[in-house]
Amino acid sequence: MNPPVTYCRRAVQLGSFVRHAANHTCVVGPSTRAFRTSAILLGQRAIVYSNHGDASSVLSSVTFPDHSPPPPKTVNIRFLLSPINPADINVIEGVYPAKPTLAKDLLSDIPVFVAGNEGLAEVVAIGEGITGLKEKDWVVMTKPQIGTWASGRNVDVEDVLKVPSSSLGEVEAATITVNLPTAYNMLHDFVQLQEGDWVIQNGANSAVGQAVIQIAASKGLHTINFIRDRENAESLKSHLKALGATHVVTYDELSNNAFRSKFKTWTEGRTVRLALNCVGGEVTTLMARLLGEDAHLVSYGAMSKHPLSLPTSLFIFKNLTCHGFWQSRWYSQKALEERVQMMNTLVGLIRDGKLQGPEHEIVVIGGQETDSDAKDKICATITRLAGGRYGKKVLLKVEETP
Repeated sequence: MNPPVTYCRRAVQLGSFVRHAANHTCVVGPSTRAFRTSAILLGQRAIVYSNHGDASSVLSSVTFPDHSPPPPKTVNIRFLLSPINPADINVIEGVYPAKPTLAKDLLSDIPVFVAGNEGLAEVVAIGEGITGLKEKDWVVMTKPQIGTWASGRNVDVEDVLKVPSSSLGEVEAATITVNLPTAYNMLHDFVQLQEGDWVIQNGANSAVGQAVIQIAASKGLHTINFIRDRENAESLKSHLKALGATHVVTYDELSNNAFRSKFKTWTEGRTVRLALNCVGGEVTTLMARLLGEDAHLVSYGAMSKHPLSLPTSLFIFKNLTCHGFWQSRWYSQKALEERVQMMNTLVGLIRDGKLQGPEHEIVVIGGQETDSDAKDKICATITRLAGGRYGKKVLLKVEETP
């Protein structure tokens, strides 16, 4: 390219299971060996889990030895920033289609998963047989659910992709593999849009929604963006318009019978052929009614947890087509060259100032913190995000232990 659950100090033999006792959870392997708490600092740290369940309950922090020199065709990496995405929580809960793999670079006799899917890392050591990478290069993850909520990992070189540090900030690079590609591909894969066309979307203040606004604006597309009603709605409307939104509308305004007339005035009668949905429920039904003939409704989330219900008339008389979009599937179906091309396009938009990173907050798990403290911090963060209304992208920075 262009350029948490605290681990007990004493393990109880339970095969490969987890024993819950008092306020502790012991994670043990087939023998009595277990991770030590950070009373003994070992060099690296990861946020892990061994059973699926509520993320604020099953997550734990563990410290482990620094990595040995990497085997051939692998690299040791240091994570700089790792986003917390809604899908990450679903994976931990065990309700997401993509499944994690057991971590082999911590202690192999303890069956744990490292949380996190997306992240930006720096190469710190390179195994034999690798070309095109050097120490200090920035890389992002290409293997789903590789486990990024960590200070460092050893990974196969084919599971990372180099990104240009000269063109990207850390936040932009750390969030470039999920939300931005989702926005870009939904705008390009379903309808051949021309300059001046209109796109409508709900959940417009989400990270994907904000990226849709910016990418659409860079192509000369108009957007009508629906958001949840809130106290600071006007401030949010201003923010989204500053990103390039043509119009921003609350769900209450959408449900008002007078809105359809306003919608027709805005679009000057032009047919709207693409709607993007991450909410579901009645909000999406109302939005879909605004679409014209031969339009496409693309769903990539269901934040309301309500089913998608659409009038049969939209299919019969308007020939509506509905799609589901999952970025992980897109990656699995595309050749490396196509993935690199898309990434280069996104990097170019960022470099040219047409696409910026999301509003964000960085949660630092310091190297001097104990595993118990780190567990409490990550669980508190997950709890804050649980309502789905935090308004900022949260990224983790897990520091190496001294």
